[in-house]
Amino acid sequence: MKLEVKNLVKKFNSVLAVNDISFKIEKNKTLGLLGPNGCGKTTSIGMMLGLITPSSGQIFINEISLEPKNRIKLLSYMNFASPYIELPKKLTVRQNLEIYARLYGLKEIDQRTNEMIEDLNLQKFLNKKTGELSSGQKNRVALAKSLINKPRLLFLDEPTASLDPDIGDFVREYIEKYKKKNELTILLASHNMREVERLCDEVIMMKHGQIVDRGTCIDLIQKHGRENLEDTFLKIARSKSELE
Repeated sequence: MKLEVKNLVKKFNSVLAVNDISFKIEKNKTLGLLGPNGCGKTTSIGMMLGLITPSSGQIFINEISLEPKNRIKLLSYMNFASPYIELPKKLTVRQNLEIYARLYGLKEIDQRTNEMIEDLNLQKFLNKKTGELSSGQKNRVALAKSLINKPRLLFLDEPTASLDPDIGDFVREYIEKYKKKNELTILLASHNMREVERLCDEVIMMKHGQIVDRGTCIDLIQKHGRENLEDTFLKIARSKSELE
């Protein structure tokens, strides 16, 4: 699915959290949404998920406006994963996946649940309560939940945070393979610049609620005269601007 954001603004009382941002993600592409903490990434994602009402601006999914009359239909094609949002802790892993499958109206619940269990190697802790899992296990369950409805537009917020290098690499490889096999459009918010370089076709850099730069990873590295994306990120994050 194609995602387009036009002149998106969000104010919380006197605080301007998101200041007139516009961008597109083409079908089957991955866009990195980067920026320091407090730059407006989470608020932007919340608006794109229909959880936060914009102060002004528009969001289009496949050229259909994300407004109340279209919201339920469009959300059925989307999903979201973040290690910072807990799944119900007292439910087992299997129960969580089955409930979310039902919430998305899946017909072949057992089949799809078993596919995600197999794909993400959840068998060993399938019957444990989610609240008893390690951070790495929770992340994999969150990813399984985010793909349970076979979304065509996926929002990932720090998908490998708290994971050891081996499991982190497993998750990134799985995302790459899943995207290649399925026509999946991804918006990825991450502070792991190696992850961004590996997964993203293009990135946008946010600061103080605005988009301050955009391009491919290679283009931005060359533009700012740095050797890698992490150094480029630091240069942009630490640079002075008219807003400071």
